[in-house]
Amino acid sequence: MPSPSIPKNMRQQGQAGEDAALAWLQQQGLTLIRRNFRCRMGEIDLIMQDGRTLVFVEVRQRASRGFGGAAASITRTKQLRLIKTAQLFLQKLNTTPASRFDAIALDGGKITWLKNIIET
Repeated sequence: MPSPSIPKNMRQQGQAGEDAALAWLQQQGLTLIRRNFRCRMGEIDLIMQDGRTLVFVEVRQRASRGFGGAAASITRTKQLRLIKTAQLFLQKLNTTPASRFDAIALDGGKITWLKNIIET
């Protein structure tokens, strides 16, 4: 259930952004494994398969590129939460595949795919 502290229209915008990112990544040949994986450490918006590589995708959306745009909003703190959440997801698998962290930045409707945004 969505957080009650987030206005409904913001949740709807976030959902629409994730929908657009998912459709775009699928057009690029990636396959959806899991959407909105949540645990006590955080959330991963999309978990995709790119060939043999598992891709943890953070989707960020901004109305414009002002103040650095969507990609600039992925702070070091957010990156650490993504890493911890991905580690928990990987622990649940029988084997550990190659993996990477990507971001989809939606700035004013323009999609930018940033690959391998976090070095672990």
